[in-house]
Amino acid sequence: MKRRVKRRRQQHWKHLYWIIPLLVADLYFFRWLIRRPDRGDPQIQIEEPAAPRPSPFEHIAFPTAQDRLLDPNAEGVFQPTASGNPISALYGSVRTVERGGSLTPSFHEGIDVASMQRDRRGHPLDEIYAVAAGRVAYVNRRAGNSNYGIYVVLAHDEPALGEVYTLYAHLARVESGLHAGQPVEAGQVLGIMGHTSSSPIPMQRAHLHLEIGVMLNQRFAIWHRANKLKPDHGNFHGRNLLGVDPLAVFAGSRREEGFTFRNHLGTIPPAFEVVVRASRRPDYFSRYPALWEGARREPEAITMAVSESGVPLRGRNATEEEASLLGRQKHAVLRVNEQVLGRNGSRLLARAGGRWKLASQGEQWLEVLAY
Repeated sequence: MKRRVKRRRQQHWKHLYWIIPLLVADLYFFRWLIRRPDRGDPQIQIEEPAAPRPSPFEHIAFPTAQDRLLDPNAEGVFQPTASGNPISALYGSVRTVERGGSLTPSFHEGIDVASMQRDRRGHPLDEIYAVAAGRVAYVNRRAGNSNYGIYVVLAHDEPALGEVYTLYAHLARVESGLHAGQPVEAGQVLGIMGHTSSSPIPMQRAHLHLEIGVMLNQRFAIWHRANKLKPDHGNFHGRNLLGVDPLAVFAGSRREEGFTFRNHLGTIPPAFEVVVRASRRPDYFSRYPALWEGARREPEAITMAVSESGVPLRGRNATEEEASLLGRQKHAVLRVNEQVLGRNGSRLLARAGGRWKLASQGEQWLEVLAY
């Protein structure tokens, strides 16, 4: 009997071996629970939407060390043609050329910036800078296969629009290693000013020709080759890159906070409006969808507002009344702002029988656009 009682006592003590540590652990847990700080309700983190990317043209740089491009009274800033007329270095129908034995207005699609530095032999030493951040789209290192001579094209991603292009022409040389696809920063050196061209430019009139604009058709290279045209610069031929006034872009960037190229296009008055028979929207409005207004259904005809240089500023499906004006024609000019058209140096339009129509240059422009 005594042995049984002793055995039971030993069993009770064995249970205490694990009960006591458990009680100690509970004691510490409750002490921690009582003393811990009141954290309140958990904070819900609400992520704010990311701010829209700024336009690369919001803080645009000048393409050379010349910083007086916007000074209307500055002399020696721009390089005129052989005429010596200062306005011939600017954008627009500012030139006169001889065609068929008569003098006709000619359109200049950029600005010509004069040299500031030369070596002892008169060769320019001016560095050429990217005006905005972007990437190298094309480099032509052959001086004699383009009116642009040696030239570089940069592509700039405009968030509110699409890709905008800048072109730097008549260079003496391009920076070593510069190649298509390479990212560039605003102010990065692209090359050295020169006077290269398939049409001779005297060294004393060496300059930078700068253009800022859009691409008419991403299938241009296919159209160009199908028509067996030369030289072949792919999509970066001058016919496919349509420019706006660079000085207006520089001025807008410095004047307006939050400047965008998209908004700038909206300030350019159209020179004419044209209605065109079409079974689909042109590639142009697929790449620049912000310029298309209204319904996106496949049209029977479209109406476009166009700048003097041929930049489609906006497009939409034609109204029934506008489409009815076509009759059996493929296109018809609806309206012309003769004040904006000015001297009509781009020759996209011609007047016949008191009415405006697309000229041969205009029909080729439309052929490329619609290809």
